[in-house]
Amino acid sequence: MNPLNVLLVEDNPSDVYIISEALKEVMTPTALNVARDGVEAMQVVRREEGHQDDPRPDLIFLDLNMPRKNGYEVLKELKEDDKLRRIPVIILTSSREQEDVVAAYHLYANGYLEKKVDLDEYIGMLEAVIDLWHGTMKLAPLE
Repeated sequence: MNPLNVLLVEDNPSDVYIISEALKEVMTPTALNVARDGVEAMQVVRREEGHQDDPRPDLIFLDLNMPRKNGYEVLKELKEDDKLRRIPVIILTSSREQEDVVAAYHLYANGYLEKKVDLDEYIGMLEAVIDLWHGTMKLAPLE
């Protein structure tokens, strides 16, 4: 089985570290690509600016608060693009604000998760998300 191509859009190195460690522990093999801000995320997804050889992600974990282009702007661009809108986008943020949850779903996020501090909590959460989007759901091909 080919690994699940996961794009993590996250500017906090500590969060990148714990999420990457958690992904190593999930049952489904994953290949992680990290974008440090929204501009880089769109370059990765569109395979531009040095990312031509990057695989298109099967699943995106997207932080909301980032430099250059925030998560809302990235989500809006992804969901307005006919070629990219089918990629599941899960918001992964520290925000517990109800208006953020509503705004994310208004822009067609496929899920909204709060960041964890414990590795085991991350493993369980990511395992459930990956099992749903890569195992249970039947997704349309991107290309």
